Amino acid sequence: MTHWVEGSVTGRLREPAVSGSFYPAAADRLRGLLDGLLRAADRLPAVDEPARAVLPAGLLVPHAGLVYSGVTAAAAWSRLSPAAGAGASPAAGATPPVVVLLGTNHGAAWLDGVAAWPSGAWRTPLGDIAVDEGLAAAVTGLGPPFLVDREAHDLEHSIEIQLPLLQAVAPGARIVPLSVSCRGPWAVDAGRRLGELLAGRRATGEPVVLAISTDMAHYPAAAACERVTEALLPPILAVDPDDLAEREDAVRSAGTRGLACGMCGIEPAVLGLAALRAMGATRAVRLASATSADAGGPADRTVGYLAVRFDT
Repeated sequence: MTHWVEGSVTGRLREPAVSGSFYPAAADRLRGLLDGLLRAADRLPAVDEPARAVLPAGLLVPHAGLVYSGVTAAAAWSRLSPAAGAGASPAAGATPPVVVLLGTNHGAAWLDGVAAWPSGAWRTPLGDIAVDEGLAAAVTGLGPPFLVDREAHDLEHSIEIQLPLLQAVAPGARIVPLSVSCRGPWAVDAGRRLGELLAGRRATGEPVVLAISTDMAHYPAAAACERVTEALLPPILAVDPDDLAEREDAVRSAGTRGLACGMCGIEPAVLGLAALRAMGATRAVRLASATSADAGGPADRTVGYLAVRFDT
């Protein structure tokens, strides 16, 4: 079963796959939830970062259901709004950003590479968000492991869950959806080539942002979940993809009770950090972190969430 239909003008439209489960399907309920999440994120402790008017090079954002990871996710996406405050819209005359979204591949078992959705738009209850077809074509034009594969996005939530918050803070933003399933030295090389492409676009003044969609530890107790985030945070803040891959391997092998992974999105994270390094990112800051227990989930079986901002 697929979730795209033929669009009348710009190619294919991807219909929502997880509305009604990961976030509300009714537009009014979704807007109310987003407003509350952004207000809660605005009340988080301040961090030392560039002014909100400075567009970040990248973000690391969680992708669980919004009732669990939404405040952490909102802490990241709010950085695309030049004005401070919950749900603020881009300033008059500001060009909406183009967000290259690196999604975690949870279900496309055949995928061996980086699958782009190349054209058309993605729909949420808040409306449609257009794909930047020119940049998508430039990304797939880099050659393997970049390819076109809409089916890899069919039931995947890791990109879709980001879109309502993006629509709330940056109306008119465009996206390049990329589902990532590659790891190892070639993933770092692919990230470097992607980063060089995006750096060139930013150098000409295009408002391009790279977003890494990942949750952190899966299913240990809350205290262990928090320890995993702290163990993996240093290479993320250092923009060091190789060190992150090594540390995540070590975390998974440590025998922590209940732990399935240190990052479910280790593949987009490794590729994304390599891209951000090529984009010239030299500074990163943790914006927020939490576990599912903080949102009322069971404390003995948790998932970790982390939001990070990257700047050149």
